[in-house]
Amino acid sequence: MVSGIKTFKSDDTCRLDVLISSKIDSYTRSYFTGLISDGKVTVNGKTVTKAGYKVAPGDEITVDIPEPLSDETVAQDIPLDILYEDDDLIIINKPQGMVVHPGAGHHDQTLVNALLAHCEGNLSDINGVIRPGIVHRIDKDTSGVMMAVKNNDMHIAISDMLSRHEIERVYRTVVYGVISEDEGTIDAPIGRSSKDRRKMTVVEDGKPSVTHFKVVNRYREGTDLEVKLETGRTHQIRAHMTYIGHPVFGDPLYASKRNSYGLEGQCLHSKSIRFVHPRTGEELYFETELPEYYEKLLQSLTLL
Repeated sequence: MVSGIKTFKSDDTCRLDVLISSKIDSYTRSYFTGLISDGKVTVNGKTVTKAGYKVAPGDEITVDIPEPLSDETVAQDIPLDILYEDDDLIIINKPQGMVVHPGAGHHDQTLVNALLAHCEGNLSDINGVIRPGIVHRIDKDTSGVMMAVKNNDMHIAISDMLSRHEIERVYRTVVYGVISEDEGTIDAPIGRSSKDRRKMTVVEDGKPSVTHFKVVNRYREGTDLEVKLETGRTHQIRAHMTYIGHPVFGDPLYASKRNSYGLEGQCLHSKSIRFVHPRTGEELYFETELPEYYEKLLQSLTLL
């Protein structure tokens, strides 16, 4: 498999993903579609995130192909804070700083490595060998409640529930600035930023994204919020709060120039999850305490 920066010129008018797959035959067209949506392809120096973008003869295309990951993810005996477990699923309290699954720069010591050891390999494989059991994810520096699934039937059932908004996920976050409204809803489509491929942002042709928030406490330096996700886009809370002018405290990507208050990552905690178990029909609810980093931050702020 090839990797690295590949540059070539178009000799015809066609779709961007079709052209790339015809020029580089080491990967499938769907793989290149993913690279395009991840912002790893430029046309004449400009990032293009639409696979169906029409290239013209003479256009210069640059593709950044990452180093391939190993097709083996090893089981590692890493302690897990388990909130619930049965034959179908497992609910864990993920610490801040733990990566969910292997990727560039993080080949082991991830949640997946820990799950493989704990569950003895009994995890769904719908998302492939790199992400076994992962039906939804939270960012490396986001702490809190997360679910993984042990078989493909449960993976499909939970995925369907997520798509129908039948799983209630509640977060806590502290954002910069004082929000005057006691509660509100941000209904704005999210897509990848054309200026910085690491970021998500509100764009006209993005995916529908809805975030509900409620003020817990106001401080001189910021606002402590309870946040409910109606949809589950990448970086949704971080991008939406930035969009309304109140980025998350300590966010190294969306608020890098602001005072981090000693935080090592964004102050964002997955507080609870509520859903009906697809197999048993039982309503399950799991809630975690605020982690130490979050409590320490609140103690350093001044209440209004």
